Amino acid sequence: MALPSPLRRLFDYLPTRQPPACGWQVGLRVRVPFGRREVVGVVAELANGSELPHDKLRAISEVLDDAPLPNDWQWLCHFAARYYQHSLGDTMQLAMPARLRQGHPMGGRTQTLWLPLSPGDDLILQRAPKQAELYALLRQHPHGLAGRAVTAHGFTREQLLALQKKGYARAQETALTAAQPASGGLLASPSLPLNREQASALAVLHEKLESYHPCLLEGVTGSGKTEIYLQLIEALAAKGKQSLVLVPEIGLTPQTLARFKSRFRVPVVALHSGLTDLERLDVWEAAANGRALVIIGTRSAIFTPLKNPGAIIVDEEHDSSYKQHDGLRYHARDLAVARAHYHNIPLLLGSATPSFESLQQALSGTYRHLRLTQRPSRHPPAKLELIDLRHQRRQGGLLPNAISAIKSTLTSGKQALVFINRRGFAPTLACHSCGWIAECGQCDSRMTLHRQPPLLACHHCDSRRALPDACPECGSGDLRALGSGTERTEETLQGLFPNVTVHRIDRDSTRKKESFEQILKEIQRGEPCLLVGTQMLAKGHHLPHVTLVVVVNADGGLYAADFRALEHSAQLLEQVAGRAGRAAHPGRVLVQTLHPDDPHLGQLAEHGYGALARSLLEERRLAGLPPFCFMALLRIESPHEEAAIALGQQAAQALHQWLTIVKLPVRCLGPVPAPMERRQNRYHVHIMLAADKRSQRHTAANWLVQWLEANREARKVRWSIDIDPQTLA
Repeated sequence: MALPSPLRRLFDYLPTRQPPACGWQVGLRVRVPFGRREVVGVVAELANGSELPHDKLRAISEVLDDAPLPNDWQWLCHFAARYYQHSLGDTMQLAMPARLRQGHPMGGRTQTLWLPLSPGDDLILQRAPKQAELYALLRQHPHGLAGRAVTAHGFTREQLLALQKKGYARAQETALTAAQPASGGLLASPSLPLNREQASALAVLHEKLESYHPCLLEGVTGSGKTEIYLQLIEALAAKGKQSLVLVPEIGLTPQTLARFKSRFRVPVVALHSGLTDLERLDVWEAAANGRALVIIGTRSAIFTPLKNPGAIIVDEEHDSSYKQHDGLRYHARDLAVARAHYHNIPLLLGSATPSFESLQQALSGTYRHLRLTQRPSRHPPAKLELIDLRHQRRQGGLLPNAISAIKSTLTSGKQALVFINRRGFAPTLACHSCGWIAECGQCDSRMTLHRQPPLLACHHCDSRRALPDACPECGSGDLRALGSGTERTEETLQGLFPNVTVHRIDRDSTRKKESFEQILKEIQRGEPCLLVGTQMLAKGHHLPHVTLVVVVNADGGLYAADFRALEHSAQLLEQVAGRAGRAAHPGRVLVQTLHPDDPHLGQLAEHGYGALARSLLEERRLAGLPPFCFMALLRIESPHEEAAIALGQQAAQALHQWLTIVKLPVRCLGPVPAPMERRQNRYHVHIMLAADKRSQRHTAANWLVQWLEANREARKVRWSIDIDPQTLA
């Protein structure tokens, strides 16, 4: 039995006296006693005996299903648990909808549709005018009208039943989610014409629609990658095949869903964290039964079962949001690769700035490399113009020439985007008299100053405290905000352009449900306005009226300790630059930096992301870093620094000895303090494993996890293993 437990093992139970109607099968959900409570688990194996004595075994309390969970879902859970060194029970709990975890039935919700009939004798209704009105309403909806809609028109259920008894109407139960369209063709709107590059890419995809065919679609921002997705899905939907489309952020889901629904008449559904538990189960069931032909979702949607899989598409495949950073630390893109291989279906990874892992696979020939270099607008993507921040006065982080460019853009009736990847009013608060800086009491970090509402907040542990009236060390009242965040830049722009609407888009300003979508609707109207935001604005949004992008500070990832920082920084800069000039007018991108002579930044500005990526890949190859090796990161944390370090030293020593004995070529680095050693009043220590082969890394990581599970000292701290870590934080 796979149960919700961090232990990487199965639990033995006796079967119920009465077997389920379908017989005992792997994949059935059951309710079992576990300790002092009852939990929902999944049958993982059937065995004739147990290592435990018969009198020590407890019996299954209840079988919850008439049929096992989908086979493809079970396979993916087993694969993910094995690959990411995680408990199978925990993996299955994360991968199924909350309603199934709670023991509710697997079926989705249904609704009753009332359809008109033609008995041939309308005289019967002459003495029942309300029933005659109701019948006339139903005839206006020959494909059926939901009971709720009938009630909303002022009619009652009794009148419906009376019509049914007289033979004028009939009731039909239908699925609430992804109900099949009554009539019409596949498309609700025609496909757009493709340019030569798009047509060539789509032709390559059509070559192998019935087999595993991994492709990397590298297209500049605004080059029409989504249209290729839509026409590929059209070909598959015509055969009754399902397509799973992954997007990195919930903010992109409504935009993508609206475009897909406007194109197709077939059921299109969405899976994301904004759904209720009932809605999530409805979508899950519709996909499992094959009614939903197009499933769009964020990271966790990779676990959606598919009855007739046709293709998996990962949009913005480079995005770090596809990586889960706690619990089951899976990467949705990598699971998409494994799943497409299992189903023997095409896999399409799309991005303007491919991850180095995917780019290397394409350069080596493992993936088919498809390129789109042109925009439909015929305007080439704007080049980055580097502006030197040194020795210049700034207002809200902006230089005079950036402000001048913004003014010119607004005067011409266009929109400008100011990108600053830092929330709050200022990165910190400092005393100008003694040098005191507001630091977090629980982390090795500084508190961020916020003005809306006024407070100091740590963005690592979420601790908050009121603004001090005076310096807590010297008593001076000369406290000053250092640096700029989105709030300060917003305030500056409101002062400079009082008659222009300024939209701030960050996690703080979009907390309310659908607030982000509402802001985007206002922007799409095309009226001159200013957008100030974080990376939320850089992820795939189509902003046709934006012709100027100003990057307040491009230096965040240039000299960071994490070897992936420069890759991620370049991707972010290229993506945010891609918001400019996507329609009829050319775009301009101003990048403020303290390091205008940096060779990597210069290469990005002059030759683009592709050239920089290939240069950095060669550096990675020479240094033996991913994607030319395979890593695992052991994270140890404890409220006591000595305990975390001691366990790290024991683990590293034991691993070194074992690697020597078995002669496994795996490099072990550490233990070393994490880049932020203290976070949430806990001390963090890292041990890194690296190997030239995935199998070698997997063997060493598996041994290390088993050693930790058997070590008593490891039970006194928290530890986790991260396979293919995307950050060292």
